[in-house]
Amino acid sequence: MKIAIITDSWHPLTNGVVTTLDRMVPGLTARGHQVEVFNPLLFKTVPLPTYPEIRLAVLPYRRLAAMLDAYRPDAVHIVIEGPLGVAGRAYCRRRHLPFTSSFTTRFPEDVELRTKVIPASWVYRWERWFHDAAAATTVAVPSLMAELTDRGFKNLVYWTRGVDPELFAPGPKDALDAPRPVNLYMGRIAVEKNLEAFLDLDLPGSKVLIGDGPDLPALKRRYPEAIFLGRKTGADLAAHLRAADVYVFPSTTDTFGISMLEAMACGVPVAAFDAVGPRDLVVHGKTGWLDHDLGRAVARALTMDPAACRAHALGYTWRRSLDQLESLLVPIHRRSGV
Repeated sequence: MKIAIITDSWHPLTNGVVTTLDRMVPGLTARGHQVEVFNPLLFKTVPLPTYPEIRLAVLPYRRLAAMLDAYRPDAVHIVIEGPLGVAGRAYCRRRHLPFTSSFTTRFPEDVELRTKVIPASWVYRWERWFHDAAAATTVAVPSLMAELTDRGFKNLVYWTRGVDPELFAPGPKDALDAPRPVNLYMGRIAVEKNLEAFLDLDLPGSKVLIGDGPDLPALKRRYPEAIFLGRKTGADLAAHLRAADVYVFPSTTDTFGISMLEAMACGVPVAAFDAVGPRDLVVHGKTGWLDHDLGRAVARALTMDPAACRAHALGYTWRRSLDQLESLLVPIHRRSGV
């Protein structure tokens, strides 16, 4: 098939959406499909208020429609409900074409956190409007599917994620020269990640954070005792991740959390709140600890078996993720000449 993937999240960002698409696009291509990613780099953009690293396409419908008309896709998948996602939805609706979508980010909670005035419930109404037009909407974990079903979302299907077991693997812990135990977080440094819940803990050893984002300068000033390493990628990222003693995941709004799989694949147990994402990926008491008390979760996670962590993570493969995506795409059946 000729597959059109429409996403408002793309390089140079580092997040779960980009990581997943970096796996899916070459995987689909290797299986004989033609894949085109319609992303913000193809359009005029402006920075997202409060998060300038994210660029939003400006009035993209006309240009996107022309590009899709020229491409004539056999299937359309919309990954994010941003300006490009909305334009892609409008294009498919106006031409009576089926499409699939993904619920990958908790925009309702993020908007409420950032604006302080727009309730998440308002945004969920808009999200239902957006996704109910799709032939299927993907979610990555069972607890999120149950939650969205309770909120009235329809046509939900699973699309899980995976981990690279060769890149993320146990090994030497000498990449981090810091007092042990090393309590490490990896991901965006942003308000929705709830990092103060980690940084405010009174923990033995060191607190290390990998990643960048809009809150990085302020948190570095507020928590001078923490070690902020900035953005890392590839083998350098994996080396620092495996050097940790426990991976701390303080977010309560993530819809999956690929970084938890990457940590466990390195033999590093996870400490997290009992929330969507952690409760689906972490085997409580075996590969990590889930608790309403994050400090207690860290202490208990340190006692987990690294071998059990890796064995569990290896159950999540990118091949399985690719199989799921390929099977859920809805082919467009065109009339002759259309």
